[in-house]
Amino acid sequence: MSAALLRYRVMAYIVGVGLIVLTFIGMPLQYAAGDPKVVAVVGPIHGFFYIVYLATALDLARRGRFSLKQLAAVVAAGFLPFLAFIIERRVTRRVREQLSSDNNSTVSYPSGVEVE
Repeated sequence: MSAALLRYRVMAYIVGVGLIVLTFIGMPLQYAAGDPKVVAVVGPIHGFFYIVYLATALDLARRGRFSLKQLAAVVAAGFLPFLAFIIERRVTRRVREQLSSDNNSTVSYPSGVEVE
């Protein structure tokens, strides 16, 4: 599950930065300055990466057995600027705690002992 977490974290940062660029640079340039170039370039790229982000988020949610509320928060993080970073930290903390508890609950056997 740690590989799924890494994929999710990378995509959360990419989507979060793209959304901030769109919201705070592209949109003001388009509507205040009449220059739609940033939105024309960054908008489709952000859209593509958001789809990839959704796929990685769904994979992590499936592996981590997220509740519907947790999954909704992860999906919504791609819509509001800065929320991707907040949700990413919470998800990372939750998954790392889950991984830690899974590792602590495993039974270790002495060498030479086989378990079927």
